Amino acid sequence: MIMNVFKNLYDYRELLKTSVKKEVRSKYKNSFLGVLWSFLNPLLQIIVYAIIFSLILKNKQDNYAIFLCAGLIPWTYFSISINKSAFTIIENGNIIKKVYFPREIIPISVVTAETINFLISTLIILGFVIFGGIGISKYILYYPLVLIAQYLVILAISFIISSICVYFRDLQHFIGIILQLLFYATPIVYSQDSIPPEYQWILKYNPMTYIVNAYRNIFYYKTAIDLKSIILLIIIAIGGCVCGYWIFSKLQKGFAEQL
Repeated sequence: MIMNVFKNLYDYRELLKTSVKKEVRSKYKNSFLGVLWSFLNPLLQIIVYAIIFSLILKNKQDNYAIFLCAGLIPWTYFSISINKSAFTIIENGNIIKKVYFPREIIPISVVTAETINFLISTLIILGFVIFGGIGISKYILYYPLVLIAQYLVILAISFIISSICVYFRDLQHFIGIILQLLFYATPIVYSQDSIPPEYQWILKYNPMTYIVNAYRNIFYYKTAIDLKSIILLIIIAIGGCVCGYWIFSKLQKGFAEQL
């Protein structure tokens, strides 16, 4: 089954490449500022949260804007990818009903396109740490490993929700609520140490906790990541991708009828 996925991706590599380009370009289509929104949107979010949590709620975290930036931008990559994945099969319904191609290309192209946008947005984090006086350390070499972990986590979820939403359209409305709850269950606007011990289990079972903490170790604390946790997360995410694709492959047989 897995070998078929790689074979399909290779055989339809041009379609995948075209789909990714389409996803990236569609985000800035008819936009005056174009790709600059990859910088402006997260910057505006950082400013808003920094004002609320630093000035109004009196968060005492040093260099809070940098602390926030290192967590908020990876989260934005995650949340946008999940939101877009939920709608992607439905939005491509006309193509699915008319033309044969491996359906998994659709969620893969969405996640890959958002990964490219995240790579662009990472320049914001670098700008914050450089101009904020923290600087870049050798631990930035861990960045690709953390990105791979996050990509696989997102892809596993995307396979599942993109296929289930075809049959249960109401799930699309719940995803926004779930993501909002998950945002506050992830140490983005606060540090994990600030959470009481009795509630730490919530963060422990949240994969984004390990990803956000890893990015923050790389860019904010300039320390080594929890390598064991990230490698374990990659292994679990690979298993999740296999299970997610299995669900996707079973449900895709009825896509044309449902769409």
